[in-house]
Amino acid sequence: MSTAADLPPDVRALYPFAPRWLESPAGRIHYVDEGPRDADTAVICVHGNPTWSFMYRDVVRTLASKFRVIALDHLGCGLSDKPQNFSYLLRDHIENLAQLVATVAQPKLHFIVHDWGGPIGLAVAERYSKRVGKLVVMNTAAFSGPCPLRIRICRWPIFGPLLVRGLNGFAGPAAWMAVSRPLPEAVKRGFLFPYHSWKSRVAVQRFVEDIPLEATHPSLPTLRALEADLEKLRDQPMLLAWGMRDFCFSPAYLAEWRKRFPEATVCEYPQAGHYLLEDAGAEVIPQIAKFLAR
Repeated sequence: MSTAADLPPDVRALYPFAPRWLESPAGRIHYVDEGPRDADTAVICVHGNPTWSFMYRDVVRTLASKFRVIALDHLGCGLSDKPQNFSYLLRDHIENLAQLVATVAQPKLHFIVHDWGGPIGLAVAERYSKRVGKLVVMNTAAFSGPCPLRIRICRWPIFGPLLVRGLNGFAGPAAWMAVSRPLPEAVKRGFLFPYHSWKSRVAVQRFVEDIPLEATHPSLPTLRALEADLEKLRDQPMLLAWGMRDFCFSPAYLAEWRKRFPEATVCEYPQAGHYLLEDAGAEVIPQIAKFLAR
């Protein structure tokens, strides 16, 4: 298992946060917890696949002057344990995040979500809707939509595991396919650091397999329940920040969000890809800070 102590010095310089741990029945879940504990609001940052809390490093630095900021690594991701026999189903990731949020004493909760962090984070936000303040939604979905062929290929029996876990054919290519400009080498190392072997890539593959494309998929009822309950979040201010060059969560997904939340503040970034915070962080993060501070 990769630990914070194992981080290369250049990655540690970008991600200097003290590690914290949540015990779950399936293993330890790593998270960072920065900012004043006496703040009245906590910001919950929820990542997707194949990233980890490293993606939120600059968000944490920026917001921690005013808010308590928590960013977890889903089980199997980042510095969290990587059990080989965990379900890795959407409902169980939701339960893990809910367990962490249950420990947060702040009366108000803001959520920032991206990719798989969308359905996971927003499902928990629905549970805590009376405490939710604002929502920042970046290149994600909480409803069914098209899945690109390049991702569906990673779900093929036999070939999928060999590609994703054996050849690092998902996390590796994401370091250049998910951005519109090359990542600095230290940032690239940071994204890829936790996913260095067959065993360490278990969640990367299982997230891909958990996309509920089939009518009989075990996560489809969870996604449908989440979608049906989005109404609970209708009154919360929402910022839709979108990388318009995302090959996965295309502008069509943004249009669906706008239809469901017509009062949302929308910020489009025409030259940014799926890793929005990498391509346009200098613009996006101040916008997030301004939105949350209103």
